[in-house]
Amino acid sequence: MRKSDKKRSSSLLGAPVRVPLKWLAATVALAVVATTGPATADGQGHEPGVEPTPERAPTSEVSWLSFPGGVFAVDSLGHTVRYRACDGDTGRVADPGMRVAAGVASGAVVVGGTAYRYRVPLVGRAEGTLEVIQRHRAPTTLTGVVVTSPQPPTDPIAGARLFPLSGQLARVVADASLNPAGVTVRDLSGRYGDQQIAVNGSLRPKAASVIKLWILVELLRRVDCGQVALDDGVLVTPEDVVGGTGQLQFETFPQVVTLHRLARYLIKYSDNVAANVLITYLGGFAPVNALIDSMNQRSTILARRMLDSAAAQRGEENYTSPDDVVSLLGAVWDGEILTPASRDLMIGFMREQTLNTKIPAALPPGVPVAHKTGDLPDASHDVGYYLIPGTETAVAFLTAGPMATGDETVRRMARTVYDFLVTPSEGAVEE
Repeated sequence: MRKSDKKRSSSLLGAPVRVPLKWLAATVALAVVATTGPATADGQGHEPGVEPTPERAPTSEVSWLSFPGGVFAVDSLGHTVRYRACDGDTGRVADPGMRVAAGVASGAVVVGGTAYRYRVPLVGRAEGTLEVIQRHRAPTTLTGVVVTSPQPPTDPIAGARLFPLSGQLARVVADASLNPAGVTVRDLSGRYGDQQIAVNGSLRPKAASVIKLWILVELLRRVDCGQVALDDGVLVTPEDVVGGTGQLQFETFPQVVTLHRLARYLIKYSDNVAANVLITYLGGFAPVNALIDSMNQRSTILARRMLDSAAAQRGEENYTSPDDVVSLLGAVWDGEILTPASRDLMIGFMREQTLNTKIPAALPPGVPVAHKTGDLPDASHDVGYYLIPGTETAVAFLTAGPMATGDETVRRMARTVYDFLVTPSEGAVEE
């Protein structure tokens, strides 16, 4: 899925389209605003079920270096770095001596006797380097692609052809008077130059079951590192059983369940038992949040287990944003966080999704999609991939507010994207 002809060059720059909306009235005037910064939804912190987006650096200030088996994250505004790979995790480390010049962050930190000397551009698709220096060993030099959120387009001219979709989606979002909504779309095929657009891309509703994608990626990352195998078994006990979506709750326990089945059910059936068992197996919330932090996804957090109403009442909640979801989906697709084998397995699980009342219901029968839903009384989401050959696209449709009307808003956004992609007059399909 990674296209060999994609140019990893810092000279290929273009601004993602962002459309901030004020939630004051359905008749508010809309404007499509191009900016390199994160999307905003003015006033979103005052909407029920929506948390204010945490303070974050401009997009150009945070990047992470993808190399085989790990990542190296840089926040040039906060002067912090993080190395997370198969051989360990430094956590967030301050580097007060970090140098930032000509769009490149460079410096060195020492953690546990190991030195990390880095040169990481703050422009996505460029190449960065990291030198790992340990006592009594030859230095290891790691190189790889730099990832930002969003990634710049590979072809700004082709990317501009995606811009009209922003206005169409903005009208759908404005019409959803009961449901604050956000949407982010990224071209993965190259037809639109890998351009990303968003309407309220930083909207931060409760994540619901969309958070299960990060649980799966952390598990598959460990598989890629050789730390676990999918045929390993986990003992599931009656105490692990919760209700809601899923199939495991109807089985007899205790029993040993393989990691493969837990991972598959996690996505295919949005299985809450599988999610909670995997959270425990991975070591709790911290490892999943470490994955999130290493990719600089500042709006996303795993803070409670599935169906833990007591934790929710204490204010412990899972959150995400359309921008963060597409950041994850794009990194998976491009092989920047998982190996090709694990990437294909994850997308295969998403293609088996059995909860199909949103994206698939909005599209003509047979349109290939791989997706993950999320539902709460005050949230309705669907995210994933349109797998139309030659027009592959990552999408994230997130809403807050009543679930029933949120479902309809998601379907309208999903159909709007589909119609744009397959309508020749929009330049999406060339004969």
